[in-house]
Amino acid sequence: EDVDSMSYLLRHRRSGARVAVLSNSDSNKVFYIGFKTPPCDDCGTPHIIEHTVLCGSEKFPSKDPFVELVKGSLNTFLNAMTYPDKTVYPVASCNTKDFENLMDVYMDAVFHPNITRYREIFMQEGWHYELENEDAPLTINGVVYNEMKGASSSPDEILMTHISRTLFPDNAYRYDSGGEPESIPKLTYEKYLDFYHEYYHPSNSYIYLYGDMDVAERLDWMDREYLCGYDSKEISSDIRPQRGFERLRDAVNSYPVSSDETNTNRSYMSYSRVIGSILDPVLYQAFNVLDYVMIGAPGAPLKKELLDAGIGEEVYSVYDTQRLQPVYSIIVKNADSIQEKEFRKAVNRVLRRMVNKGLNKKSLLAAINSEEFRFREADYGNFPKGLLYGLQCLDSWIFDENRPFMLLECLDIFNFLREQIETGYFENLIKEYLLDNKHGAFVMIIPDRNYMQRHEGIHEEHLIQYRKSLSDAEITSLIEQTARLKAYQEEPSSEEELSKIPLLKREDLKRDVMPLSNIIESAADALLVRHEVSSNGIDYLVFFFDAGGINRKDLCLLGLLGSILGYVDTDNYSYRELSDEINIYTGGINGGTGIYPRIDNGGELRIYFEFSIKVLAENLDRGLELAGEILTASRLDDTKRLKEIVTRVKSRLQTSLGTSGHLSAAYRSISRVSQYGAYMDALHGISYYQSLVQLESDLINNPKEVSDRFAGLINRLIARNRLTISFTGDKAAYEAAAGLIEKLVLNLRKGRQAGNISRCRTVSAPYAEGFFDASQVLYVARGGNFVRHGYSYSGIMRILKVILEYDYLWTNIRVLGGAYGCMCGFMRCGEVYFVSYRDPKLSETNSVYNGIPEYLRSFSANERDMTKYIIGTFGGMDIPLYPEGEGTRSMNAYLQGITEEQLQQERDEILDAGPEDIRAMADLVKSVLSDRKLCVIGNESIIKKEKSLFNKIQGLGQAEGIYAK
Repeated sequence: EDVDSMSYLLRHRRSGARVAVLSNSDSNKVFYIGFKTPPCDDCGTPHIIEHTVLCGSEKFPSKDPFVELVKGSLNTFLNAMTYPDKTVYPVASCNTKDFENLMDVYMDAVFHPNITRYREIFMQEGWHYELENEDAPLTINGVVYNEMKGASSSPDEILMTHISRTLFPDNAYRYDSGGEPESIPKLTYEKYLDFYHEYYHPSNSYIYLYGDMDVAERLDWMDREYLCGYDSKEISSDIRPQRGFERLRDAVNSYPVSSDETNTNRSYMSYSRVIGSILDPVLYQAFNVLDYVMIGAPGAPLKKELLDAGIGEEVYSVYDTQRLQPVYSIIVKNADSIQEKEFRKAVNRVLRRMVNKGLNKKSLLAAINSEEFRFREADYGNFPKGLLYGLQCLDSWIFDENRPFMLLECLDIFNFLREQIETGYFENLIKEYLLDNKHGAFVMIIPDRNYMQRHEGIHEEHLIQYRKSLSDAEITSLIEQTARLKAYQEEPSSEEELSKIPLLKREDLKRDVMPLSNIIESAADALLVRHEVSSNGIDYLVFFFDAGGINRKDLCLLGLLGSILGYVDTDNYSYRELSDEINIYTGGINGGTGIYPRIDNGGELRIYFEFSIKVLAENLDRGLELAGEILTASRLDDTKRLKEIVTRVKSRLQTSLGTSGHLSAAYRSISRVSQYGAYMDALHGISYYQSLVQLESDLINNPKEVSDRFAGLINRLIARNRLTISFTGDKAAYEAAAGLIEKLVLNLRKGRQAGNISRCRTVSAPYAEGFFDASQVLYVARGGNFVRHGYSYSGIMRILKVILEYDYLWTNIRVLGGAYGCMCGFMRCGEVYFVSYRDPKLSETNSVYNGIPEYLRSFSANERDMTKYIIGTFGGMDIPLYPEGEGTRSMNAYLQGITEEQLQQERDEILDAGPEDIRAMADLVKSVLSDRKLCVIGNESIIKKEKSLFNKIQGLGQAEGIYAK
């Protein structure tokens, strides 16, 4: 009943395969097959196998069926994931035939892969030595190798790796299943195949089906096509529990920072404990609740005490349930390493106080209500909820084959936890698991400016010594191996091989666009746009305050406003009390900024502060009271609190720039030619980060001035004549809500009308920037704007994106170049970017971008190929939406001036496209590249080595904010 499904648990008699089914009316069907894959070292074998089995199989022998499916299916999810103890291959689709095709390709991939036929697959996706000729440098390359070089550059990732190693010294969790970069090259092809043959058998498999389908037919198909060919066998894949410790353990390690970064106050400290077993569903949910009360809520006591004591800039927690024995970690970021003892004492002191004096009862209720609201709503954005359910099943299933559904059966648990609020139950959990529990550790990582130089030196020395150890014959053999791999990578799959990938037809696609629902109403002086959607008793509202006329110097404050409002005291609530009220009565109140180019007015930008609330209809009055309190009665005179928030936002953005810098690099590149790009950079990117650095300093040196600026911004911005409201729900829900919404609007002041936004400075000449950090890899972006060259947007650009991302860029940047990812974007207002992700190369990638026009001029595709690209394009357009998403789609169209007729025209252009339409894009892309705007974020030594490419190089931590002042 918890997930409105009929559940079945089965075992395939002959092969021993386990099958779990959640049968229901959801059209977004999900399948996965997973395997227990405990690592035995840090070579990343499970991860490399995850990549390689999707590179061709017996029935589908083309080199990359995964990419062919991305290009040519209506999937709503298609990927594979490696966890610390399991590997999972999930797919999802709303189209029955497409879903069946995806199942077939994935089942054949895991049971009959080409990895035993072609060593080159292992070399490409895992690792290999590269030697072009006798005079060329010897290097190591490989997709997983470069992916993990990126992951191992993140201090957060490094810390979690060391926590796991310290807490689990005697079982599989001491190893990194993704692979450590220095260990990956130790993996031989033979050991990799041995691992595959040991674990990829139906007796070690977990198969999951979800949604509206003929389950019996799917089971018969699996039996007939795959499982009946295997006999059950014993497979030793169990993970034994780690024995508890007799005393707590300590560990201190280092992490890399770049040469321009300070070592002062940059340490990470963690207080971690092993929390029972994943097979205890009540404990599993209870610790989610405790996490909110202790750390997660604004003003939570443990977080507040540590920040008040000046221990670190940010306090956060990680509740890691992706293992047999979950781990709960309390972490401070950017602390002084000499505060180690103070940190330990403070954590213990607060935990003991919570046990002795009791937890805040209202906070406990807020946490339980919030968890239940999210569970019942089951809105995971673009991720099918059936997939999230299935992954949660697997958490327990691999440890108890009879209990895959235990973590989904939680409505009774929420009721039980409410009953325990007054009993001391939660306080006892703190005592048992966080205070008296000896299976724990204090782990600290400290910054080291020489870390990267030292590791790169060791790496280079290894390559030098290895090359010296090779005979002339072995060097010749390595050169030949490099050439064979490149030839294998460049040789396209044959038409016969490609034709075996199942494909829908154009006529299987819906010609008509998904309708928009924008019904114009009014609420006092404000415009209201409602979207008639059945929303299961939940009202979704967004208040859009037009930021036109806001001073450019206040853009940083505007970007921060969503992190301020709702997180500071108001006239009637402390920020902690406010958080509890929000979580008791609503599903969340959140703020942020949105940038909308008006397509019907030459791309003119409108910027809004967006304030959203989702709430059960019966609680709407209380929810809107809280929203009004936040909008009209927030107090901004607590500059200490403002600084805490600014520091936390800055810290998180700094981490994001280093670990997911592709979008920041992309928007920075287009910021030089586009107002949209400039504002994205100023409100979310590199320029925003630098503005936060300056604002943090201002809050130390002149706090009242900053407080006054925030107050002035809110005074100008939060006004009813700047307001547009979005309401998602059915007609009856709106009629019940209309009076309450109007009451809130009338409580807002009437201010000045919004003006136009200030124009940001752009640069007409070519411009290239390099921002270096301690990463081992790069994010390489080129940007430009086709409207300024006289071109206009069309639906063909959606197909172009699919073709470039999964043909040209994929082949040249990922397959041949070794980068983990590559992306591009074409926006209606003219902005275009090309960007790589965790890329080992710089100038080579830039050259790949320069080659796009020539590739497009010579583009050719038969009817099957064009159909494949069109289907793949539709797969990205026709994603099933939950109620909130339906409202958001329609509102975005309204704010940008996009009509249903325009969307239909674009859809028709896509459905009717031919190769000539793609060739016609060559000059447009050439014009974009002629803007010559380059931004690179990442590895310091590579950027400095190729400094001739750049107008300016600087450390990412010292990046110049060019728009916010």
